[in-house]
Amino acid sequence: MLRRNNMTTEILKPFGPSILKVSIPDEIVTEMNKYVDESILDQEKLDNLDHGKYLEGNVHREFRLDVEFMQKIKWAEFLANSCQKWLFEGHSISIKKFDIIASWIIQQYKNDYNPIHYHSGQISGVGYLKVPKNMGETIQKNKKNNHNGKLVLIDGSKKFLCNPTYVITPKKGDFYFFPSYMMHTVYPFLDSSEERRSVSFNAKIDEDAARLR
Repeated sequence: MLRRNNMTTEILKPFGPSILKVSIPDEIVTEMNKYVDESILDQEKLDNLDHGKYLEGNVHREFRLDVEFMQKIKWAEFLANSCQKWLFEGHSISIKKFDIIASWIIQQYKNDYNPIHYHSGQISGVGYLKVPKNMGETIQKNKKNNHNGKLVLIDGSKKFLCNPTYVITPKKGDFYFFPSYMMHTVYPFLDSSEERRSVSFNAKIDEDAARLR
């Protein structure tokens, strides 16, 4: 609420979805990276957990987290608690149900990309486990923005006072929640032999809570 020149004004934001940014606990990041490093040495395990055939990404490797591992690191608890806090504090929505449909690892290297797509369920998210130190320069050196390796969330189209895109620069330990219907894409990166490693999920919540309000 603002009061200027005896005129009271209030800025409202009734349109457009919100997103949530949180930090993954350090111990979970460590356990996940250890899990990935061990899993990629076991081809039979990777074949059983392969998730790439269900996803849009043109990336090096995508495989599911197995249920036993998720239980061990209390992954569902971290996701559910974060989601509950986001929906209650941001939208006055209380949820009692949070069921993970799937959670998976994405290993992306130079020139890999994820085309524009959306997910299933009601809630999705992505967090970062490894990020290259340098994801390359733009071809034209005078470009204002460098989107190499970045995530872009997309909602609607360009309107006055409304930007339809939100660009996220990946940082190790950051995790973002967003509505699963939200279109998004990941750009390729260049000039690096390092891995861009992330973890994603889809989940269902209470049907009543998931309805438009």
